[in-house]
Amino acid sequence: MAGGETYRLEVQGHLGDLMGRSFPRMRIVYKNDNTVLVGPVRDQAELTGLLQHCLEMGVRLVSVTTIDDRSA
Repeated sequence: MAGGETYRLEVQGHLGDLMGRSFPRMRIVYKNDNTVLVGPVRDQAELTGLLQHCLEMGVRLVSVTTIDDRSA
């Protein structure tokens, strides 16, 4: 993760606007009954911080994947 990567985090349920704003660098979309956060992550420390933030907010993480920007 030298220059960072684009990540896709899917959490269970719909995050409200206030909760969604606590992920300022992430684009938020709703898929089925879940919330999908997509955006740049600089390094492992930032990724760990995002995952910790989900835990602190009490949201259930469904999946975490990287997105190949070349295919986007």
